[in-house]
Amino acid sequence: MELPTPADLRQRRTELGLTQSELADTADVSQPLIARIEGGDVDPRLSTLRRIVNALEKAESDVVRADDLMNEAVVNVSPDDPVKEAARKMEEEAYSQLAVIQDGIPVGSISQSDLVHLDSEARDESVDEHMSESFPTVSKDATLDEISNLLEHYKAVMITEAGETVGIITEADIAARFS
Repeated sequence: MELPTPADLRQRRTELGLTQSELADTADVSQPLIARIEGGDVDPRLSTLRRIVNALEKAESDVVRADDLMNEAVVNVSPDDPVKEAARKMEEEAYSQLAVIQDGIPVGSISQSDLVHLDSEARDESVDEHMSESFPTVSKDATLDEISNLLEHYKAVMITEAGETVGIITEADIAARFS
């Protein structure tokens, strides 16, 4: 078993968005002790270090991540598909937008607003002629805060692993999780 260094403790605490006071309260130690441990000024007892590590692990388990929210079944179209196929899938699934995915990689998006002004001839054209930019991508360990910030500007967030699409999250997914 390898014990965390003061730098490890500080990094883990800040990654979790905890203040020294919040960590101290959870670990049942004082905030100045946390500051001195993180600064390397104090070598804590093993029991104190265990309480701090346990508090960090508890905080980590409370964090909602993309993996907890995502839908693994990503309804999508290919850039080569005809626009009418995208329109059919949106209607069939009751979605207002779809990801455009080529070989597992998100390359764009298409929404009802992209299709509303098209004439009947354009519905036979390929999706790539009418698609918009791709939804942003994050990893499975992205936090709810990161995803929420992206959803303020985009209709969906794609979850990728090793470059491959593994899921999607929309505002509806977040609302469903917390309702």
